[in-house]
Amino acid sequence: MNVRYRVELSQAERDELTAMLSKGKRAARKLKRAQILLAADAGCSDEEIARSVAVGGSTVYRTKRRFVEGNLERALSEEPRPGVGRKLTGKEEALLVATACSKPPAGRARWTLELLAGEMVRLTDHQTLSHETVRRRLAENGLKPWRKEMWCIPKVDGEYVARMEDVLELYAEAPDPVVCFDESPVQLIGEVRQPIPAEPGQLERYDCEYRRNGTVNLFVCVDVNKPWRKVKVTERRAAGDYAQCMRELVDVHYPDVACIRIVQDNLSTHSPGSLYEAFPPAEARRILSRLEFHYTPKHASWLNMVEIGVLRGQCLDRRIDDPNWLISEIAAWERQRNDAGARINWMFTIDKARAKMARAYPVTPKES
Repeated sequence: MNVRYRVELSQAERDELTAMLSKGKRAARKLKRAQILLAADAGCSDEEIARSVAVGGSTVYRTKRRFVEGNLERALSEEPRPGVGRKLTGKEEALLVATACSKPPAGRARWTLELLAGEMVRLTDHQTLSHETVRRRLAENGLKPWRKEMWCIPKVDGEYVARMEDVLELYAEAPDPVVCFDESPVQLIGEVRQPIPAEPGQLERYDCEYRRNGTVNLFVCVDVNKPWRKVKVTERRAAGDYAQCMRELVDVHYPDVACIRIVQDNLSTHSPGSLYEAFPPAEARRILSRLEFHYTPKHASWLNMVEIGVLRGQCLDRRIDDPNWLISEIAAWERQRNDAGARINWMFTIDKARAKMARAYPVTPKES
């Protein structure tokens, strides 16, 4: 076998195979064939190649034969495999995809494999069509019509772009301090029956029934430029509670700072008017004179660096029924994050926004 099929690569072919292996972004089989060809070109025996590449001797033989009898592309590609041909033609597959992306029949919330198979039998000349055939063709096109995802679809207009670039510019300039502010409700949920602790070979088990003990609100502040965050737990989320948080930022957390820049969303209470509702005019004016508000666009909470998602995942992903216990646990999480120096490495800039979201930007008339 070694005498008949001798691999001699050109310099261009060696360079192509070497680049393919260095990138590593191909199928594993193709990368192994590239290794086989390079080793054969270097004069290694079939046994040495099979041992170093971790393939069988027949794989080495077939790869060398297909290169000698064909070319490099043939040696790297898959040979046609025996078996039954595809049941659906190209046009029928396109019809299946279009059907899966259309509205389901009356009385049905979504398409299922059974419904799609029946619809294809009705629309084509096939007498029968298996669920597996439908599933494979849908998988090839990345479709799962029985699943859907909830998403906030923003209206990207001039106002959206202006607020987005204002916040991104603030993050890029990094004036000190910049505080991201947000709030979130939390349900107080207790156990009806005592959970069973985990043990070797057995997960912790808890009862599906639970007891609701009301809700509380979390006000979360995160400093963009420093490893500092503060979480305040309140009974309500009224304008007065928001105003108290702003006064604490000015008088307690940043008493020596002339201007604190606040990044927040468009909730109705997140406004200067809330401070006038909570304090006398002179006090409200005093606090607002040291605050500068920057608002994220509507449906663009991703622009706010506040760590509510981190807090929920690391601390609140469990049942807590007592407000005092909740305050204690949040304080421990807050202290650990601050002591660890945890910060957000913000990478998205105005230039990246204009490049990646160019199609979403409003179209402006060209200058003459």
